[in-house]
Amino acid sequence: MHPAKRIHGAKSEQLKGKTIVLAVTGSIAAVETVKLARELIRHGAEVVPVLSKDAMEILHPNALQFATGVSPITKFDGAVPYIELVGTHGRADLLLIAPATSNTIAKIAMGIDDTTVATFAQNALGAGIPIMIAPAMHETMYANPIVAAHIRTLQKHGVEFVAPKLEEEKAKLADLVEIVERVIRRLGTRELAGKRVVVVAGATAEPIADIRIVTNRSTGETGIELAKAAFEKGADVELWLGRHQSPAPHYIPAKTFETTADLAAMAKSMKADVCIVPAAISDFAPRKEKGKIPSRKGDVTLHLKPTPKVLPALRRGSKVLVGFKAEALVKDAELKSRAIALLKEAGLDIVVANDVTRVGKDKTAIVILDRKGRAEAFAGSKALAAERIWRAVLHGLPG
Repeated sequence: MHPAKRIHGAKSEQLKGKTIVLAVTGSIAAVETVKLARELIRHGAEVVPVLSKDAMEILHPNALQFATGVSPITKFDGAVPYIELVGTHGRADLLLIAPATSNTIAKIAMGIDDTTVATFAQNALGAGIPIMIAPAMHETMYANPIVAAHIRTLQKHGVEFVAPKLEEEKAKLADLVEIVERVIRRLGTRELAGKRVVVVAGATAEPIADIRIVTNRSTGETGIELAKAAFEKGADVELWLGRHQSPAPHYIPAKTFETTADLAAMAKSMKADVCIVPAAISDFAPRKEKGKIPSRKGDVTLHLKPTPKVLPALRRGSKVLVGFKAEALVKDAELKSRAIALLKEAGLDIVVANDVTRVGKDKTAIVILDRKGRAEAFAGSKALAAERIWRAVLHGLPG
């Protein structure tokens, strides 16, 4: 068995049955395509590599043959592989050009066909095969107004661009994670296309004084996974983030909050088709003192007062509202009972309940409940939990 077969679908099956032509041009970033190809395969894709002559000056075809288990296309003969893959009724689902030089972008925009990659692009455009381009070049080239015009021309014809990272005076190839996520989004179910989704994640932090705070335990990981899943399904996603430990994807727009009052103020402007709230929101806050409480002062007494209720404001601005109910060391029946009470009190469409003692890094155990009293339990990774929650939102619970 080829090594590429061993990792097929190792992370997910979101690209299962999809054929992606990975076209590589003569940028130094070509060395990243071995990793890129492997990541696409880990999500279930079949990857067919195509290299331009200049790309082969940087990356040997054997490297991509090892990465994909497929012999790279480096020149054309009577087999005309571009017709089979991206011609009329071609079997490819996507032409991914990564990295793409300014030279290749210009050739594609002007209809020039003098390299293997350009030939694939011209045929894909003619056949209506989706094209995604991830540029990589010096920053001055990317800033060139002529190059920018070529990019706009291709965008008008439906070509999607993955913006490069602008650093060290270069327009570097986008993070591989982002490229893969955008491929999944392009080829996925598109169930949330055209929908605005807001995910409220992380924990609020209430100041005791100018230095110390009281907060709730939350890594923000579940909320971030929910936002990523919505992005993959085509939604217009925005993350509202409090204190969190898990890294948030930079390609999803984010707003930050600190206190419950901050979040309540933000909620007044809420407009969303779906709002999901796994955030750990404080129910009480201390009266803030100025400066710093001396560390050797002795016992400190905190006087807590109730914080503003956030869910009612989110309810007014959301067509679908999903709340979370976290408890600790309670029996399953009691957990469900308290979750249903929150669902009714806040007018939720769905509530997700969990016992925090059963939650760990990348692992969780949840119960999803709806207004009709239906329930579904799940234990496993937070990424899969996010998928289960979205399935409940989009298709309802069984029963």
